[in-house]
Amino acid sequence: MSKPLIGINTDFRSANQNSTEFAYVAAGYFDAITQAGGLPVLIPPYDNESDLEHLLARLDGVLLIGGADLDPRRDGWMLHPTVRLQDPRRESSDRMLIRLIAEHRMPVLGIGAGMQLINVSQGGNLMLHIPEDMPSALPHLDPLDPEHRHTLQLASGSIMDRVYGDGELRVNSMHHMAVDEIAPGFQVTARCPDGIVEAIESTMEDWFAFGTQFHPEASTASALDMRIFEEFITGVEIARGVTPAVHNLVAA
Repeated sequence: MSKPLIGINTDFRSANQNSTEFAYVAAGYFDAITQAGGLPVLIPPYDNESDLEHLLARLDGVLLIGGADLDPRRDGWMLHPTVRLQDPRRESSDRMLIRLIAEHRMPVLGIGAGMQLINVSQGGNLMLHIPEDMPSALPHLDPLDPEHRHTLQLASGSIMDRVYGDGELRVNSMHHMAVDEIAPGFQVTARCPDGIVEAIESTMEDWFAFGTQFHPEASTASALDMRIFEEFITGVEIARGVTPAVHNLVAA
């Protein structure tokens, strides 16, 4: 059986005085999918729903990448001064993408803003700025320390528990927004000790979907973090009726 095709959405930058517009993605995302046994397929921003649906019909799963902040005004909230918006072309395409993924119950993994997108698209909401919404929280964004890491509290029996339950647990942290109310059909499967949501997982039998607020694809990630992508590919293979390969896992 062929390797699963995994779509990866791309970030987007509009044209300015010094450059033309272009789509791009950090190599860590597609390298992680390749290492886990999938074949990455980059998805540029689409504005035509039928074209995007035509593409998704050829894919086995989708990875939603991180990036700048979602526009809270699209979900009925006011714009906070700390919000650093995604390019509107990317966000419009991503919101259409997650709607189609949910409608077709495609396997999906969201990272950072990708996890936040899953949550808001399914009826949850976000804290717009952790220091204001939860003043007692630990620092989750340290401009002076890009390798800032913290521990997690895991939900027993979850994907996160399978990944980290038997190893040293410290994940990177680089965000100022966070999941607040969890979407119906999802559960929180990892939190920072201060209570901030760090992972969510679908509780629906017909939809393999989960996300992490931290970035397991980043250069600061560990070999243990790689198991998140292996769990994703395993879930994708099960969803398409393939017996998953056995990965040789090495704990960090």
